[in-house]
Amino acid sequence: MLSVVVHALWGVRAEDPGRLAERWVGLLDGLAEIGSGGCTTWRGAESEDDLSAAPVERVASGVRAYVERTNTEPDAPYIGYTSFLWSGRLETVKVTVAINAGGSANRVSDSCVVELESTAAPGSVELINRSADVLHLLAGCWGPDWGESYSREEFRAVKAEVGLRAGAPRGGRSVYLSPGRAALAPEGLPGSYTRTAAGGLLIDLTRGGTAQPSVRSIIETNRQLLAAGALEPLPVPFDRDRF
Repeated sequence: MLSVVVHALWGVRAEDPGRLAERWVGLLDGLAEIGSGGCTTWRGAESEDDLSAAPVERVASGVRAYVERTNTEPDAPYIGYTSFLWSGRLETVKVTVAINAGGSANRVSDSCVVELESTAAPGSVELINRSADVLHLLAGCWGPDWGESYSREEFRAVKAEVGLRAGAPRGGRSVYLSPGRAALAPEGLPGSYTRTAAGGLLIDLTRGGTAQPSVRSIIETNRQLLAAGALEPLPVPFDRDRF
């Protein structure tokens, strides 16, 4: 089965459900566009794989209502609001999005994880081919500190070879660096460089989905970014959301 994860983290950034819903909708709309309309209907975690379940309305008011309905604990404004939506089928592509964000706790990182899965033939799934575009979209909607896209094999290889702790900045087949990190990124890595509107940097080793980077090249990219200081962890407790 094809499986690619697009993942990003950031430090403390307190936001209410209304603002989180606006970010959510931007991400969902962008995923529908990249996937050529293949993931336009979204349902909550409680109805996973049940295509008959009522969808969550893809507008800010609908997503906000879902976020509030699934985060009734009184400490949600402190630890963050956790939400999970899914769309599609494995025969084409199934997309799951899990986000924990908005809390004021300075020891809990915020995160967004987009998982793309399909039993279709390799190279036939637009969202997986364009996983770097999904990362670019995620960066624009959520303003993370860093992000990456990877397969399980790539993730395990980087973890084994580079030895990064859980939650530490790293890169996969593509990597996003917030502006402070981008300023430290070396030239000449084996991928395309794209600046985001906010001044971040996306380094895409797939070159727009036209290349399949080797695990060795992904590991070497991580080594060079580490040596340049671009993957230094944010200090904990967090005093900001980005490097």
